[in-house]
Amino acid sequence: MDPQLLFALTFPLAAPFWALMILAPGWSVTRRVIGSPLIVVPPALVYAALVLPRFGEVLAAVARPDLPGVMALLGAPTGAAIGWAHFIALDLFLGRWVYLDSRERGIHPLVVAPVLVLTILLAPLGLLAYLLLRAVLRTRPHVPA
Repeated sequence: MDPQLLFALTFPLAAPFWALMILAPGWSVTRRVIGSPLIVVPPALVYAALVLPRFGEVLAAVARPDLPGVMALLGAPTGAAIGWAHFIALDLFLGRWVYLDSRERGIHPLVVAPVLVLTILLAPLGLLAYLLLRAVLRTRPHVPA
């Protein structure tokens, strides 16, 4: 398939789940939908569609990574689309964990929303921010209704 098309599809496949977590965190539908780890399947399928036809090339680049090899892989349109799909799938999985963990800890959704936005944009910084938030805030166990 066309890497440009798959690149363009990747984030829109994940965006509805991010919208639920950020804009409707207390909605019972959100809890049910986000409760399933299967929400990462759509961007993961895009990743698979990009990687599987080039499996040998990708495996060689990641099995013995060096900067020139990773640059060569990611510097091509298909490699960039592979990287993007990888980011989107794992960022969504991380955002799901932040959402669920924050609900269990009783952290107010208005406090978590900016962390989720940071996670969409710069996931490792979102993770660090959430871990800091967890450490700083006194949280109570929360039982969802």
